[in-house]
Amino acid sequence: MPTLILTHEQADFDAVASMWAAHRLYPATIPVLPRRINRNVRAFLTLFGEHFNFTETEDLPRRAVERVIVVDAQSASSVKGMTPKTEITAIDHHDSSANAVGANITLLVERLADSGQNLSPVEATLFLLGLHEDTGSLTYLATTPRDARAAAFLLENGAYLDTVREFLQHPLTPGQRTLFDQLMSAAETHTINGQSIILAAIDAGEADEELSLLAHKLRDTFDVAAVFMLVGLHGHEPRVQLIARSTTADVDVGAAALRFGGGGHNRAAAALIRNRTLAEARAALLDCLADCVRPAVTVAEIMSRGAQTLDPAAPIREAASRMKRHGYEGYPVVANGRVVGLLTRRAVDRAIHHHLEAQPVSSIMEAGEVSVAPVDSLEHLQRVMTTHGWGQVPVIDPQGGIVGIVTRTDLLKRLAAPARPGLVSVQHNLADQLAAALPENQLILLRQISGIAAQINGGVSLFIVGGFVRDLLLGLPAADFDLVVEGDAIALARRVAAALGGRVVTHQRFGTAKWKLPPNAPLAHLDFVSARTEFYAHPSALPEVEHASIKLDLHRRDFTINTLALCLDRSHFGDVLDFWGGERDLRDRLIRVLHSISFVDDPTRILRAVRFEQRFGFRIERRTAELIAHALPLLNRVSGDRVRHELDLILREDQPERHLARLAELGILTEIHPDLTANHDAARALSAIRSQQSALSTQHSALWAAWLSSVSSASLDSILARLALSAKLGRIVRQVAALRIAIVQFKPDTRFSDMHTVLQTFDPEPLNIAIALCDDDALRARLCQYTERLRALKPLATGDDLKALGLPPGPRYGEILAQLQTAWLDGDIAAAEEEKALLQKILKG
Repeated sequence: MPTLILTHEQADFDAVASMWAAHRLYPATIPVLPRRINRNVRAFLTLFGEHFNFTETEDLPRRAVERVIVVDAQSASSVKGMTPKTEITAIDHHDSSANAVGANITLLVERLADSGQNLSPVEATLFLLGLHEDTGSLTYLATTPRDARAAAFLLENGAYLDTVREFLQHPLTPGQRTLFDQLMSAAETHTINGQSIILAAIDAGEADEELSLLAHKLRDTFDVAAVFMLVGLHGHEPRVQLIARSTTADVDVGAAALRFGGGGHNRAAAALIRNRTLAEARAALLDCLADCVRPAVTVAEIMSRGAQTLDPAAPIREAASRMKRHGYEGYPVVANGRVVGLLTRRAVDRAIHHHLEAQPVSSIMEAGEVSVAPVDSLEHLQRVMTTHGWGQVPVIDPQGGIVGIVTRTDLLKRLAAPARPGLVSVQHNLADQLAAALPENQLILLRQISGIAAQINGGVSLFIVGGFVRDLLLGLPAADFDLVVEGDAIALARRVAAALGGRVVTHQRFGTAKWKLPPNAPLAHLDFVSARTEFYAHPSALPEVEHASIKLDLHRRDFTINTLALCLDRSHFGDVLDFWGGERDLRDRLIRVLHSISFVDDPTRILRAVRFEQRFGFRIERRTAELIAHALPLLNRVSGDRVRHELDLILREDQPERHLARLAELGILTEIHPDLTANHDAARALSAIRSQQSALSTQHSALWAAWLSSVSSASLDSILARLALSAKLGRIVRQVAALRIAIVQFKPDTRFSDMHTVLQTFDPEPLNIAIALCDDDALRARLCQYTERLRALKPLATGDDLKALGLPPGPRYGEILAQLQTAWLDGDIAAAEEEKALLQKILKG
C-alpha cells in the first residue's frame, strides 16, 4: 500500500495546500482529503480540482497502510487500513522553533524550491492561498521572512493573485462591522452595459476605520462585476472617500477614480473627493460609469454548441464507452427534454470497478435540474458551478431547449484571460488584416458566403481555421484556406452553389464538400468542412471522426498555434477565437502540443512539431519535448507512407537540413530507422541542391537523393523500404549514391570518353543530381561539359551505313560505332568528313 498523506478535519487552505506540496515532494504517495473541508476550500477545488489528484476518503482501497505523512498537524483522523503499526511522520509548523513559520505550506515550498521543481500556476495559487490565509496576507505577528520569500517564489511560478483574493476571508473590526452594515443597507444595484454594479453611499461621520477591506467584503458579498463605495467623512475638511473594486477587466475602476483626481488600476482604485457633497459625488459617479464599463461576456460566448447528452436509462457501459471515445469528463442526463442530472467520469469509473456496467446511468448520476441560459453572466455561471459542484452545465434556451454545454475549463480560461492575454476565447478582430491579405474579389466572396450561411435555419457559423489564421497573425503571406462550418457543410455548399453558380462534390462520411466555382471566379475551388471531433481506436491509428462544435474541432488539432479560428459570421466577421492559448504561444514563440497523449494518438505529429519549430524559429516547450521523448518508440508502428509524407513536407521547407539536424538531435531519425542520419555531408548536399535548383528538372527527387545518398550503402535498401519510396524515386536515390562514389575517381582533365565509359549506364536525372553534389568546382564544370557534349552529340554513321559498306552484322557494329562516339566526345573529329575518314581508317585496320 503506498504512503498516505493526511491532515486535520475541517481543513483550511494551508492544510490542503500542504498535502499537495508533500505529494509533489513524494510522488508515490496518495493525498487523501479529509471528510470535512472549509467551504471556501471546497469551492476552490470545485473549480480547479482537475489540476490535482486528491483521493476522497471513501475511495481508499481496503488495504493495510504502512506509513502516513500528516501535514499541518501532529495527528489526523484514522482512515481505513491504518493500524497501531502504521508509521506516522508529521510535517507541522507548530511543533518546534526550527519550523517556526507563519504557514505550514512555507516549509514545503522551501523544499520544493531547493529541489528545483517548477510549479504550475494553479499549484502556486493553491499554495499562496494557504500561505496568505495562515499569515493574514503576511500581516499576522507569527509571519516570518521565510513566509515572504515563499510567497515571492510562488508569484514567480505564476500564482493568480485575483484567485487568491477571491477565495480568502477577512475578519472585520467592530467599527468596520458597523460601517459594513450601513453599506449593505445603502447598496444599490445598477446594470450598466450588461454588467451588474453595486454603488453604496453612506455618511460615516467621525468614523476612523480602514475602508478598503469593506470594499472587498461588499464585492465578495454581492458577487458582481464591481463595487463602488462613497463614504462621507467629517472632520477638519468634509470630504467623500471613493473606493472601488472590480472582479473583471470589463470594469475599469481606475478610469473612474481618475475622473475624481484619484488613481489605481483597473481592478482596484480610490479617490478623495473634495468640494462635493455625498449626493453630488454619487450623481457624478453614475454619470461617468458608462464610459468605464465594457459590455459583459455571457455564457453564449464561451459555451460549446450541440451538447451531447445521455438518457437516464442508458447503461453505464455505454456512458463509459462514450467517455473513452470523446475524452469527456461528464454528460448531462436528459429525460423528455429536461435536465435531470449529471454523470461524471469518477462515478462511472467507480461503478465499473464494482461491476455495475449494466445498471442505468440514473442509478449513479448526480440528480438535479441544473442549467444556465445563453444570456447568463459568467459570474452567475461560476455561482452555479460552485453551488452545485457541476463541472459541465447544460445551456438551455427557453425557446429552443438545450443548445449547448459550458464546462469548468471554459470558465477558467475566460476568467484567467484578463491577466494572461491569449487565453480568452475571443481575443480581438482581424478583419483589417484579412482584407489586406486577400484579393478584394476573394474577400467579397467570403462575405457573400457568410450572408448565405446566415439565412440557414437561423444562421450557420462559419470559420477559417488553423494555419491561415496562424500565418495571418505572424504577418506571413496568406495560404490557401478551407471553410469550417459549425453545422452541415454539405448543405451550405449546395446553397452557395445554387446562389453563386458552380457545382459541388461531396464526401458524406466526413461531412465535407468541394465547391468548384464557375469560370472567372476568384478561386478555382473552395472546400467546406463540417466542424468535427476525432478519436483514435489505438495508438498510431488513423482517426475516426464525428460532427462537433468549432471548439471541439479546434481541440482535435495538433499544436496550440494551429487552434486559432477566424469567425466569418456577419456580426463577428474577423473575430479571432482562441480557446487553447494559441496567440500566447505565438507571442512566446513556442510549439506546445495540445494533449498529453497527442503523440501517442498520432506519432507523426513528432515530425510536425520539429517542422513548425524550425520553420518559424520557435522552440518546442519543455513538456512537449518530454512527451516527444516518451512517444518516440511509437514511430515504429507508423507506416512508411505516413512517415515519408511528413519527411516530404520537411524537404520542401526553405532549409530542410536544419529540420533534419533537429530530428537527428532529438533521436527521431534513428527511431524511424537505426541508420537514418542527418550528418554534415547530408546538410552540405541539401544546400547544394537548393543553390542549383533551376538546373534540376525535379528538385523533389534531388532533395531525397541528396539526403539518402549520404547514408551507409549497406543500409540504403532497408531505409528505402522503411520509407516506402516509389520504385522510380528509389532508383534515382540508388543511382545517385553509386554516382557519387564513381565520380570521385575523375579529375578535371579526365577525357570525356573515359567518363562516358563509367557513366553511360546511368539515367540522366540522377547524373545531373550527382553532378550538382560534386564538391570540386573544376570537376563539376568538366562533368557539366561532358553532359552538354553528350546531349549535342549526333554521330552520322549508323548500322545501315556499315551494312552498305559490306560489313556483315555482328558485335563489330557496336565496337565501330563506339569508336566513332569516343572520337566525337574527345574532339578528335568535329565534322562529317572527319567521321567518314575515321570510319574508313577503322574498316581498313
